[in-house]
Amino acid sequence: MLRLIQSVPSPKAEPIKRWLAKVGYERMQELADPSQTLNRARATWKKQGYSEKWIQQRMMGQETRNKLTDYWQEHGVKEGQEFAILTNIIHQEWAEVSIKEHKELEGLKSQNLRDHMSEAELIFTALAELSTRQIAETGNAIGMDENTDASKKGGAIAKNARQALEEKTGKKVITQANYLARQKIIESEK
Repeated sequence: MLRLIQSVPSPKAEPIKRWLAKVGYERMQELADPSQTLNRARATWKKQGYSEKWIQQRMMGQETRNKLTDYWQEHGVKEGQEFAILTNIIHQEWAEVSIKEHKELEGLKSQNLRDHMSEAELIFTALAELSTRQIAETGNAIGMDENTDASKKGGAIAKNARQALEEKTGKKVITQANYLARQKIIESEK
């Protein structure tokens, strides 16, 4: 892309050339030091209005997710469609709504659901995925069928925890408002 833009002999192309060179340089730096990628993600979420606590929960949840998908990949689950099916099973079990229904509830279309979850939703998602991985590891689950069973059991653990919290607080964990919408309401009330 940079080479193509460089071939355009126009002063209007100069800002694009500089931007592409800067982005390319930043990505090369991130290859040399991957922690810069994490710092960039943190900075992006911060600019979008997320709290430090939310960012920490999101990053912890991503690490938990990565460990689960690594397990699946190493134990006969095919990336793509099968990952999506198992992820939906886990979500359906703990949240009692599918991922599609949860996205619709929060008014999302193509956005990443996790980027619009509350801290509690992120924590219960991570608990469900952690439980699923540990159950799968304990039973040495291989392939779709065995990992489906582990996914249902892992999701059920998070569901029980969610229901216990809802009973104690009288508040639903899954709501219509997405995280950023909630933050704007809180800030306007201050």
